[in-house]
Amino acid sequence: MLGRFSSCRLVLRGRPLWRYRSNETRIEPEEWESVERSKRRENGGSDGVDRALLCRIIRVDHAGEYGADRLYAGQSAVLGRGPVGPIIQKMWDEEKAHLQTFEELMVRHRVRPTALLPIWNVAGFLVGAGTALLGKEGAMACTVAVEEVISDHYNNQIRTLMEQNPQHYTELLQVLKKFRDDEMEHHDTGLEHDAEQAPGYAVLKTTIQLGCKAAIYLSERI
Repeated sequence: MLGRFSSCRLVLRGRPLWRYRSNETRIEPEEWESVERSKRRENGGSDGVDRALLCRIIRVDHAGEYGADRLYAGQSAVLGRGPVGPIIQKMWDEEKAHLQTFEELMVRHRVRPTALLPIWNVAGFLVGAGTALLGKEGAMACTVAVEEVISDHYNNQIRTLMEQNPQHYTELLQVLKKFRDDEMEHHDTGLEHDAEQAPGYAVLKTTIQLGCKAAIYLSERI
């Protein structure tokens, strides 16, 4: 029976509980509560930050910006030298800046990237290039579809952090709000450049958005 519990090392004030004799120290209920509070702080971070939430947000958003970078690379490969090339390049440059920011956040907070980056590398480029082969309208339809999902995704994350203690996530909230606004600008740019004139716009948009939502779901978990 003892062997079953020998690995359980309950600690109070830096000392294993088995070292306390009954005639040496009595463990009061409030001391147990103090230990439990300490455990909760360790699990959530000593500064009150929910580390699991922080890591999940940074990981999935890094994956999203990585995929967006590859998407615009694919669009640029097909349409970069045409009239719409400078518009694509501007959006691509902003996505590169987003990606760099999340790469820095990953290093600072020691967050591992999703294991699916090699897939998003290929998939992002193929979606970007494939829709660009439909012409400017196809590329812009892709932009509208993707940026709409990403904007909603950022809004959901902002809402989640605000429901916690926003003071603990000030920097991250600023990043998410800025990038959300950039993505909405890309969305509006796509509409202004005839996205809705793409062949099979409704079906194309729905298909791309389903793919984006699946990518978000997987990147949060793998």
